[in-house]
Parts: sequence; structure tokens; C-alpha cells
Amino acid sequence: MHIRLDRRAILKAGVALSAVASGALVACTEADDKPADAATERPLVNTAYGPVRGMVEDGVMVFKGVRYAADTATTRFAAPVAPEPWTDQVDTIAYGASAPQVGGGDGGGLFASWRQDPPLPTSEDCLFLNVWTPSVETGARPVMVWFHGGGFATGSGSAYAYDGVRLANRGDVVVVTVNHRLNQFGYLNLAHYGERFAMSPAAGVMDMIFALEWVRDNIAAFGGDPSNVMIFGESGGGAKVCTLLSSERAKGLFHRAAVQSGPWIAHPPVAVVQKAADEVVAKLGLTADTIDAILTLPVEDIQAASKGVVGAGSSPTIDGSVLTRDPFSPNAAPAGADVPLLIGCNRTEGTSLDGTADPTLFDLTWETLPVRLQMAFPGRDIGKIIDAYKADYPDIEAPELYFMAGADARFFQGSVTVADRKSDQGGAPIWFYMLDWETPVMGGKRYVPHALDIGMVFDNVAKSESMSGPPGPAPQAIADQMSESWLAFAKSGDPSNAVIGTWPTYTREQRNMMVFRTQPGVETDIRAKERALLTG
Repeated sequence: MHIRLDRRAILKAGVALSAVASGALVACTEADDKPADAATERPLVNTAYGPVRGMVEDGVMVFKGVRYAADTATTRFAAPVAPEPWTDQVDTIAYGASAPQVGGGDGGGLFASWRQDPPLPTSEDCLFLNVWTPSVETGARPVMVWFHGGGFATGSGSAYAYDGVRLANRGDVVVVTVNHRLNQFGYLNLAHYGERFAMSPAAGVMDMIFALEWVRDNIAAFGGDPSNVMIFGESGGGAKVCTLLSSERAKGLFHRAAVQSGPWIAHPPVAVVQKAADEVVAKLGLTADTIDAILTLPVEDIQAASKGVVGAGSSPTIDGSVLTRDPFSPNAAPAGADVPLLIGCNRTEGTSLDGTADPTLFDLTWETLPVRLQMAFPGRDIGKIIDAYKADYPDIEAPELYFMAGADARFFQGSVTVADRKSDQGGAPIWFYMLDWETPVMGGKRYVPHALDIGMVFDNVAKSESMSGPPGPAPQAIADQMSESWLAFAKSGDPSNAVIGTWPTYTREQRNMMVFRTQPGVETDIRAKERALLTG
């Protein structure tokens, strides 16, 4: 039987403690959030393309909207190219435009604290990155490069949750977040229309590789060590990390990798996505003979033609150059064999996904649960599944069981598959985690939602109130555990640290898993019985 130390009673106590302490912490973090007077200190860095001038926030030097490649309107569906060099100083104190996209969901309000208000503009001129560093004068610090979530379709590196000030301060590291092409503009597979479109299945991945090459060539000027680069990401960002681990073109550009709730085992079949691209082309009124017109059509026309077309630019596919195989099918790609991996997920991911799409799931009872589970897992023995969860978690609630089962079948089992197949390589070590701290927001009914880990890893609980509740000792304790672990991993390739103690490695034979909760600890092969019943 699994005993969760921070269940309902401790959750309520944590909320009370948070309320008591939040005043002092908020007062502190509000001061942290105010940038220094730009006239007081404006750090200047010469990049390979030209000089950029940033600002200082809470002692951290911040450079937002640093251009790393040219406007993609000039390279639509093709590989990125270097920007035109500049000689005058460019102010980099505001985020650059996000990639063209159709708005994503809000997680039922969980993501409200993270969103720019008003939203940043979108543009094909979107290849910008952001840098936070303790100093540009001295040091060769570990570099942590974040790839945002939103699948391969939405998002940017500019969400408040990704602000790197506290992480850079806490760990004496350089933090980088990246914008890159998304959806149809990053992944519409037009390769069968001719050599001009050969890169279209993976243009967004090429952007990420180009950004990592920029880090290699420029990060030393920002106080970072180009020989010690960690890439990490959550959800779609984790899928991007898996994808980069499989690309020989990315090999050597990073040295550690962390996948948060984003196991990506295989890309969709090329034939399927090319058929979807054909449908988009036809809706645009184009043919193989007139296809070049797609290079200059308005963004809105391509977005409209792609609406409702499943697989039209939804993710990268194998192109034979950037991506030559699937990341973890039938095994782990050789390109990432020597890169240590940190991977894991959250206990009830779907409360901010499925629960947002269908709020009635939060009202499930023991009487209505079996029907909904049968819909989610056709052909499975639902009685055995329910009995297994009840045996291991006697105080489980009906909606909680539904969301645990969904997360176990998708995120957890997918992460185990990735970890197992990397373990089979016999290369670099693996560390596995599970987040099991329940957020108090919305009366606790969200349990441990998808993306809850982001504010913890970035030590940004004060910027995550809609996700993790009022700042205070309870969420900060989890942020201490996770941010220290990610920092330790970035520095040494081993996430063990003084806050959580020794974190043993993961192998297929010994599935050690660190559980982040009020009292963290290691468990072995969590819910193996339940996962087998769900996935076969």
C-alpha cells in the first residue's frame, strides 16, 4: 500500500501555512520582479552578429528578444539562416514576437498567471531567444536551455513561468529560453513537392538546432560554458528534447537532457502527414505546378486552410537529414546515447487537459466512473483496474482515479518506455521522477495537474499563483526540491543534492523513482500493476 504523506489533511494545513507566510514572501518577490533602473546598469554583450544591451533585474543580467536567426518569412518551410549583422547596439529588454499560431487552451484557468497581458504579437520574424545570467564578466557557468510546451503548435519562450531570474540567482547558472517555428510553418510536410521543401518536415527542429549553435558560439560572452549545456522542456518541450536526442545534427550541442511530462517515442508516419499537407494545398487552390505560391501567401490563409486537417503540421516527421529515425522506436536513437537523461511526470496530468475539455469528469462518482473508464480504455477489465487502484490507494476519490489512470497510461508509461529503452543502450545514466504534490487551487480538485512542475523547476511559485496557489512554505518546499535537483543535474549530470539527498539512477531492472512531495523519497516501479492493466 502506498501512503501519501501530503493527502487531504496535509493539503489543508499547507494552505493555512501558505496564507500565514505569503505576505512576507510576496513582498520579497514583488521587489524581485521590479527591474533595475535601465540607466543605472545596462550590460553590453557583443554577439557574433552584433552588440546587444540588456538590463539588470534582482542582480541578474537579462537579455530579452536576442535575435539568433533571420526573419523566417524569407525562409518559409526552409532551414533558418543567419541574420544580417548589425553594428549599432540593439536594446534587448523586451521579448520578441512569438511564432504564428492559433491560441491554445488555458488549462481551465491554471495558466492565467503565466500569460503575457496583453499577449505578445506573433510574426514569422520570431527567431529570438532570452538569456538570464548572473554576470557577463566572469565565469563559465552551466547553461540551461528551455524549450517551451504547447505541443509543436503553440507557445513561446516568454511565459512568466519561464522567467530565469530566480533560477540563475539560485544556482549561478545561465538560463536560455527559445522561440522557434511552430505548427504548419515549422512542420507542414511538403517534401514531396520538390527539393525546395525538403526541410519542411523539420524546419522547427532546425530552428532549435540553430539556437543551440548560437549558444555554442555566443554563450561564453554571457558568462556561460558552451561545453556544459543542458536542454529541458515540459509537455511539447519534453517532446522536443526527445526529438533533439535523436538527431545527429544536434549531437554535441548539449550534454544533459530533461524531459518533463513529454515522452515522444515516434513521429507520425510520413505518408499520413503528407496526405494532410496535400489537403491543405488543395484547400489553398494550389497544385504541384503552382505550389511555389505557398511561399508568399498570407499567414492567415495557410492557418485557415489547415483548420480541421488532422496531422497538418502537428509535429515533425522524418525528413532523412535532420531527422533520420524515430526518437525511441524501436529503441533509443544512438545520437543521444552519451547524454544523461532526467525524465518523469505528474500524478494526475489530465486535470488541466481532459478536465478542461470536459469539466464533468471532476464530478465522477463510483457509480459513473466505470462507464467513463471503459470509454477511455476500451477492451480493458475496468473492474480489475478500479480494484487495483483502490487496493494501493484506499482514500482515492473517483475523479482522482480517472485522472491517475489517464496519466499512468499516457505520460507515466510513455516515460517508462523512454527510460527503459535508453537504459537498454547501456550508455549515459537515467534518473526518473514523479511529482505528487497536490495544488490547493480550485479546492484541490486539480490534484497534480499537467505543467505544475514548471513553476517548481524554475523556482517561480510567486509567478504561478493560478497553478500552485498562494506563495508560501508548502509550494516553496517543492520548488526547493525540484529546482535544486535540476540545478545539480545541470552542473554535474547527477541530480542528487542536499535538499532531497541521494537520488539513485534508473535501470530497466531497478526502476528507482524519486517522488517529489512534502517529504520526498525514492520508490521502485510505482504502479507497475496498474500500468500493466491499462496498457497491456
